[in-house]
Amino acid sequence: MTVTADVDGVPISALVREVPDPRAVVVALHGGAASAAYFHYPGCEKLSLVDFFATRGFTVVALDRPGYGASSLAGNDLGDAGKRVELAYAAVDRLVSKRGAGLFLLAHSAGSELAVRMASSPVDDLLGVELAGTGRRFQPEAAEVVFARQNGSGPIGLQKLLWEPRELYPPEALGGARFVARAPAYESELLARWAPREFALEAPRVRVPVQYTLGEYDRIWRNDSESMAEVASLFTGSPRVVVNRQPGGGHNLSLGLTAPDYHARVLSFVERCLR
Repeated sequence: MTVTADVDGVPISALVREVPDPRAVVVALHGGAASAAYFHYPGCEKLSLVDFFATRGFTVVALDRPGYGASSLAGNDLGDAGKRVELAYAAVDRLVSKRGAGLFLLAHSAGSELAVRMASSPVDDLLGVELAGTGRRFQPEAAEVVFARQNGSGPIGLQKLLWEPRELYPPEALGGARFVARAPAYESELLARWAPREFALEAPRVRVPVQYTLGEYDRIWRNDSESMAEVASLFTGSPRVVVNRQPGGGHNLSLGLTAPDYHARVLSFVERCLR
């Protein structure tokens, strides 16, 4: 299932589950300090997004985003956003033989930055995009942690918030030890400017349907109706924007106990995009 594509000398690794005649291809993009294993976590296969969509007729490509996985050694050279978009699309081209009706992008957390940039690029068969676990305004406790980290004056703390409330996750998934990966050097600076500035500049260029999801109990991003509507309003060029607050969900939606319901909601949105 783990394969690597060579894109002009840069190796891009991915978890791939290819079906013979796909309805479409779901391209999944993991969050920060993570790997594609987030979408098919060892020991939690019953929650696997990869398996969920493959058994419903979709080829799934869960990429290790540029700078992660096989391309980690090239991370220092991948700070250019345009290059990362090109690498991601080229890797998908090399990894799958049939695209069905086209591509659907699904991103979690920091992976949403790449997904929005990919969705704003001119790709003829792009069907839509799901953005989960992201936003523009932090929850108060998360904002304190992020501020402390940026100023070097406080504990890390963010990892704890990512997995709260703990009762929302199976014990074997807590902490995500089997998908944790070293983040490339470019990412911390990128993410510092993405939410407050660049997100609002890039989102209006998206011309496909968008679904925006936060868990009911997400401890990182503000998930009140006003804050979620603010993010949705950025996609002025999209023909349809759906806001989804996932009941019983935390930040890591695809590894929570409600992951099957979340994946079903994404599937419903994908099927509307296909129609």
